[in-house]
Amino acid sequence: MTETIHDLIGVGFGPSNLALAIALHERQSPVDALFLEARPGFAWHPGMMIPGADMQVSFLKDLVTLHNPASGFSFLSYLHERGRLERFVNRKSFFPSRVEFNDYLGWAAAKLGTICAYDQRVTAIEPVERQGQITLLRIRAEDECGRVTTRLARQIVLAPGGAPHWPAPFADHQGVPGLSHSSDFTHAVLPRVRPGQSVAVIGGGQSASEIFAALAAHPAGLSVDLILRGHALKPADDSPFVNEIFDIAHTDLLFGMPPRQQQAFRQDFAATNYAVTDIDLLQQIHGLLYEQSVIGEERLALRRDTAVAGLRPGPAGLALTLKTPQGRQDRHYDHVILCTGYRREAETLGLTGIASWIQCGQPDRQYRLPMRPGFLPAIHVQGYSEQTHGLSDTLLSVLAVRAQEIAASVEAAHRGQLLAAE
Repeated sequence: MTETIHDLIGVGFGPSNLALAIALHERQSPVDALFLEARPGFAWHPGMMIPGADMQVSFLKDLVTLHNPASGFSFLSYLHERGRLERFVNRKSFFPSRVEFNDYLGWAAAKLGTICAYDQRVTAIEPVERQGQITLLRIRAEDECGRVTTRLARQIVLAPGGAPHWPAPFADHQGVPGLSHSSDFTHAVLPRVRPGQSVAVIGGGQSASEIFAALAAHPAGLSVDLILRGHALKPADDSPFVNEIFDIAHTDLLFGMPPRQQQAFRQDFAATNYAVTDIDLLQQIHGLLYEQSVIGEERLALRRDTAVAGLRPGPAGLALTLKTPQGRQDRHYDHVILCTGYRREAETLGLTGIASWIQCGQPDRQYRLPMRPGFLPAIHVQGYSEQTHGLSDTLLSVLAVRAQEIAASVEAAHRGQLLAAE
């Protein structure tokens, strides 16, 4: 069977590649694009659809608005079509719930029709050589039943999202009953909790705080420990001047800095995104712990200045060895939830088959990887350029503008390929 050749194949169909698909659609691009998604249908962080959890960014930072406010793919267009525009206005909030924003993203994906093939987990990206040059890329994808489909692409855009981070001492225990990552909270934990069980939530950021608050309110009356290495839960800095670092102008600013200055800049503004929590949620958790002290309960605990030194699974549950200011302690839990973030290293992109062609260095300003001479396909990445493009790279803030930048770069490479073929 002849393999289909596409001008562009996108790996992953989360918000980043969804925004790119919309950009190509609205530009009436000549590029023939297909996106491959491992999940059976559109879903955005399905394991963190916690009831009552709100977005941390404005609805105006949707898939299109910062580039084209009149777009039919905007969040406001979604609200209007769903018949909720006035009701949303009456909320007097810039921040929709996470459940609603996920519904918006799914609505936008559905409007694009068949541009995405679901249930296609990419297993290999291989070079296709012709006359001493790499002219195409072969993309192998496998569905849930193990059937393999191969396609050819002149360009690819990689946006698979981050891989859940399992730090030591948990990395060797993946799959152990009761141990899970926050990315699977609503699927792996909520259906399995039972009255009186004990849960450890490990981490000091937004996800850890949301999960702690959700478990604290669970009708099963769970005992919940929030374990963090730091001394206190810290608020996210979302003040107006600090928020400017998520503007596209700051992408240009950071990209033009020397590496040491880039690193210092990221460290200076880490409190906007890492190991921090929205202030209203912090106040809610503090209120829970305070009210508990009033009534004399000890069901909820904030275990600060504490690190996990070991994990021992057993028939009675999970035993954690904790390094505390008072020394080592062993505590037993029915569930342990890792709110330890995501890995976005280059090796998670699945480029092993063409690794020898990638030159040393970071993606260029248009998110294109530098390749050795003789490698013709363009490879763009989304969500893997924080070091050079800023803290907004893994977030929603620059989706609309970045999609346009990559679309323009993809089209330029497409024109170059057409000229080379003539």
